[in-house]
Amino acid sequence: MLVQTILHDWNDEECVKILKKCKEAVLSRGEGGKVIIIDIVMNEKKDEHELAGTKLLYDLLMMLVVNGKERSEKEWERLFLEAGFKHYKITALVGLRSLIEVFP
Repeated sequence: MLVQTILHDWNDEECVKILKKCKEAVLSRGEGGKVIIIDIVMNEKKDEHELAGTKLLYDLLMMLVVNGKERSEKEWERLFLEAGFKHYKITALVGLRSLIEVFP
């Protein structure tokens, strides 16, 4: 299942609801499924490269326009665990976004 630039539009409570539905859908198709999320992962390290300002601008935009937010890895992890997922893997892509694989 692919969820691309959707979850940053929603607050944490709604994201957990969406992720739970994604998990149900993946499990209904049998073993070996996963949810693939393409979204921004905010870097909490101080050595963030030149894209940090752009990521912060997107975070502000999400808060002002749709009451959403960009999330750090710790924030994503909390959502995944709350939705019942067991583990995840984050791979940075070229540009602002990352590919996040979430496994039930």
